[in-house]
Amino acid sequence: MICSACQKVIIDGSTYCYNCGAKQGGSGAAAAQTPPPATHAARKLMRSSTDKKLGGVCAGVGNYFDLDVTLVRVIWLLAVFCAGTGLLLYLILWIVLPVEPLYVPVASQTTATQ
Repeated sequence: MICSACQKVIIDGSTYCYNCGAKQGGSGAAAAQTPPPATHAARKLMRSSTDKKLGGVCAGVGNYFDLDVTLVRVIWLLAVFCAGTGLLLYLILWIVLPVEPLYVPVASQTTATQ
């Protein structure tokens, strides 16, 4: 996937560009595989399977709250250094949160309805 603002290559399905921070439109092959959630109630907090540095917790939180993942990582790092509870929370979420699926197969959806 290519960033619409700086034209650099980024990970497919990224919400934000890692180079310039621009929000991505969601047009591309990854957007066709994973449809956006219809409502806020349909969203689930999950670990990212594609955009992860350690366990994908920060990327999952960033995607859930529609925040830049780098901003979430910086805030989390400050929480680790300032209070120390950020590390404990990260480990708990790493264990508890499920990993988001890479894609939803279209064939399984059509066979389930028949």
